[in-house]
Amino acid sequence: MILRESLRQLFSGIVALIFLISHVNASAGDRLPEFRQCVEECDYTCQHIITDQRVAASEPIVQFHGKWPFYRFLGMQEPFSVFFSLLNFLAHQNGLSKITSNIPASYTLRKYYVQLAYFGMASWVFSMIFHIRDFSLTEELDYFAAGASVLYGLYYTTIRLFRMDLGGKKSKSILRAWTVLCISIFVAHVTYLKWYNWDYTYNIVANVVVGVIHNLMWTWFSFEKYRKSGRAWATWPGLVVAWVLVAMSFELLDFPPLWGCLDAHSLWHLGTVAPTIIFYNFLLKDAQDDIAGTRLKA
Repeated sequence: MILRESLRQLFSGIVALIFLISHVNASAGDRLPEFRQCVEECDYTCQHIITDQRVAASEPIVQFHGKWPFYRFLGMQEPFSVFFSLLNFLAHQNGLSKITSNIPASYTLRKYYVQLAYFGMASWVFSMIFHIRDFSLTEELDYFAAGASVLYGLYYTTIRLFRMDLGGKKSKSILRAWTVLCISIFVAHVTYLKWYNWDYTYNIVANVVVGVIHNLMWTWFSFEKYRKSGRAWATWPGLVVAWVLVAMSFELLDFPPLWGCLDAHSLWHLGTVAPTIIFYNFLLKDAQDDIAGTRLKA
């Protein structure tokens, strides 16, 4: 509880610091709500005037500021991305409920699965906020939260597959070193993006590399677990990895939003809901199997 509260306070401090820094170089007039609203509304209106003209002239729809022109709904800039992000949040929340309800607190991996759910829920909250309105601050928080969630995926995967949660003094030292390394990597990642170079390509590559590594680890684990046990649920991590890879193809097959609101990026978010649910079911099955095996050995 003390660690969780400390992390919460640290994260709140980081958010406040980023917010303050983002306003340092802005003029007083730039921060006036009426001025911001005027600029945003003019930009939004112009985008759709130009888009309507291009469609009428049978010309292709183009992006503005690196984004497709969306029609707002209830003030939301990208409504389907917001809704599908909410579904992902609920999937993690449901997973958290399953973990806390069905895995005893004494199980050493339980706390890592609980933290997985919290990282997942936080990342999708910031995704919702970013897709509601795209500001520099909401973009940064979305990217940083997503990066933290992906890196945590590698962190807990390594702990589970190599059972760093078990063992004596040496194992605990290795676990501490692994924890410090992951925290250092994330701090370096945020520092580089925030204070040196806001590089979209680097951010994508960094997340993909980390994601691919722990997806390959789970694929290997799934194959070995099924080969040894023959149990169908052991194949679920491999299924999840394959599903996510297919869902990622939507990001590559970018296209103008259908009806002005449903684009490839939102479909990518939709595609990650079911795999999340399946994976929490796997973690539950895996934990129960591990606990049963431990009791038999005892």
